[in-house]
Amino acid sequence: MRTLSQLQQLNGQWALITGGAGHVGHAAAQTLLELGAHVILLDRSEQQLQQVHSSVYGSTDKVHTLSCELSQPSEISTAMAKVSELTQGKLNILINNAAFVGTDKLSGWCVPFEQQSLETFNDCLNVNLSAPFQLCQHAYELMKNTPGAAARIVNISSIYGVVGPQMDMYEGTDMGNPAAYATSKAGLMQLTRWLAANVAPRVRVNNIVLGGIERGQPDSFLNKYNAKVPLARMATEEDVKGAIAYLSSELSNYMTGQSLFLDGGWTAI
Repeated sequence: MRTLSQLQQLNGQWALITGGAGHVGHAAAQTLLELGAHVILLDRSEQQLQQVHSSVYGSTDKVHTLSCELSQPSEISTAMAKVSELTQGKLNILINNAAFVGTDKLSGWCVPFEQQSLETFNDCLNVNLSAPFQLCQHAYELMKNTPGAAARIVNISSIYGVVGPQMDMYEGTDMGNPAAYATSKAGLMQLTRWLAANVAPRVRVNNIVLGGIERGQPDSFLNKYNAKVPLARMATEEDVKGAIAYLSSELSNYMTGQSLFLDGGWTAI
């Protein structure tokens, strides 16, 4: 029987992380690097990717960057062809993390329901749901022929794919909780279950349901949010690392089609 340390080793394995220039993407990358993996960071801004690479990861040859606009299917196909070339046709881990979120400044987004834009709604579904579907399709072609243990897909969802928002928290802030965000995250959770039933046994697919992460939100929001959480605080990026390590490694070998709730108890009450 292998030890826990052996089960979580990712030496020589390849991981692709979308939204790789962001906070959660960075936490995921650091986790997988610590476990020995090679990491490809995919994000829309080449400049931001280069800044993150130089300031955070330095000269390591285990981190690679790839720019891609996830709202454009042709760019996804091109990016995944580059992934295949870089990894010599292998892929062990895909983390679908990129998404439009409630702090993005989009037209018809963080506004009252009757003002929310159908165009922006559809743009959100394209990035938050359709893009992960396409990425999973391309990844599966690489994963099913990658030797070794079953490959892993980890989708990053949200508590708002499970429960409705409490809009009083957002009063007096420029933050919001658009219908499209919740819809896309609920769809991603169901996509997780569907994929798990169709890509096994070569690929396992699981989902992390994240609660809110503290990033300098207004005190008025923080006070209301924390009062509703059993653990009395928002998450930090460090809180995500254990879940990423578990679902991305052989620690979770007999787990697929499941959602791991990382929300401080928000959905438990």
